[in-house]
Amino acid sequence: MADSAAFRAPRWATLTATFFGIGHMRPGPGTWASAATMLLWAALAHALAYPLRTPILIALAVVVTLVGIPAATRVARASAKKDPSFVVIDEVAGQLISLVAVPLEWKTFLAGLILFRVFDILKPPPVRQLERLPEGTGIVLDDVAAGIYALIVMQLLLHWGRLK
Repeated sequence: MADSAAFRAPRWATLTATFFGIGHMRPGPGTWASAATMLLWAALAHALAYPLRTPILIALAVVVTLVGIPAATRVARASAKKDPSFVVIDEVAGQLISLVAVPLEWKTFLAGLILFRVFDILKPPPVRQLERLPEGTGIVLDDVAAGIYALIVMQLLLHWGRLK
């Protein structure tokens, strides 16, 4: 029972790594975490003044990444798995990155979700290579890279007027 092994990790690490239990949702815990992240950011962003949105989102992505790496490391060690599927804090970080500086519209949020998930699943270079880094670093940084790819494509689509 791999999921129960995560509970040997410190509680803060388990709550963080599973994004408060979303990582236990089936099927596709990574997609559930990405969707929840997108919805939470949409709600928060609408409450923020326009000039604060981008810097706050970048800061949030950095914090999630920096806290997510040790949390993912501890939960992965406790579960004795290299990259347990219930560890989804990496999807949270990558999804946040994909939404940097995008208009608060359903089309851009949906595009960000799809683009991030595609890059996370396909893992184009160097995403796959980052996955090989040790423990939580590899778990989280490959999704950060997938989020950067999604961000680049999203910004190009916006620039070319494809999401208006």
